[in-house]
Amino acid sequence: MSIAIKKWVYLILLSLIWGSSYILIKKGLTGLTPLELGSIRILMTTTILFLFGWKHLQQIPKDAWKWIAITGYFGTFFPSYLFAFAETAIASAVAAVLNGMTPLFTLILGVLFFNSPFKWLKIFGVLVGFGGTLVLVSNEFTLNNGAESWYAFLVIAATLCYSINVNLIKYKLQGISALAIALGNFICICIPALIILLLSNFSFEQALNSSAVTTSLGYILILSLFGTALAKVMFNELVAISTPVFSISITYLLPIVAIGWGILDGEKFSLLQWLGCALILLGVYLITDKKRLKNKSN
Repeated sequence: MSIAIKKWVYLILLSLIWGSSYILIKKGLTGLTPLELGSIRILMTTTILFLFGWKHLQQIPKDAWKWIAITGYFGTFFPSYLFAFAETAIASAVAAVLNGMTPLFTLILGVLFFNSPFKWLKIFGVLVGFGGTLVLVSNEFTLNNGAESWYAFLVIAATLCYSINVNLIKYKLQGISALAIALGNFICICIPALIILLLSNFSFEQALNSSAVTTSLGYILILSLFGTALAKVMFNELVAISTPVFSISITYLLPIVAIGWGILDGEKFSLLQWLGCALILLGVYLITDKKRLKNKSN
């Protein structure tokens, strides 16, 4: 398979997988707390990746481990908990759309810290995207009218973490296999995740006696296997064979999948929310280098 075809296949598959992750998080929260969900998700994924990729660890140079650790925390550890807490208060579809801020933050960080080219059209795209985010966040305040409205900002914080991660992978970890990076990430974050799980007073014995918890664990197993382990390796490979902005242009398709799942689950998506979604996607479109993408796809 050529690189041009491979990256588009990855983009579509990741959109389907990650677009479904938000509803899995929502279902997982029916029997687990956000801390339990985030920790178990990380520990399950660590186990899965270690079983299939432990031989790849030798590919990581000693001087790269600091970047492996940093990308582990920003790319997985913090977002795992941030999204879990956020979806206790906001709809899974809204969380998915707010995740569309990732390409905008990626562009900003790329310009500020990684010498990415500065273009006014892209800056305009950032402003349009921020406008869409403000529409969604303001709508959450209108609906909730309380402290829970602030949970939308947890998703925005997670998108900032993702944008840091994708830039670091592209510019600091080139030449290292996607599976090695993914497994290295989880090795660096699994101990803190285990400590958090133990401090949360989670009991596997009690969990086995609760149908709600066991059902939630089933959802998190699916999320860990596909939405985290498999998707993490695929995404790292996508970053390696494309550009950072192309990699996170997954947000063109991801919200559509997530909104579809949300509607099927009974979530309501208002006209104002559709407007916010459209503005974010327009912003992502404006910041994407169409000429570069066209050349790369040939």
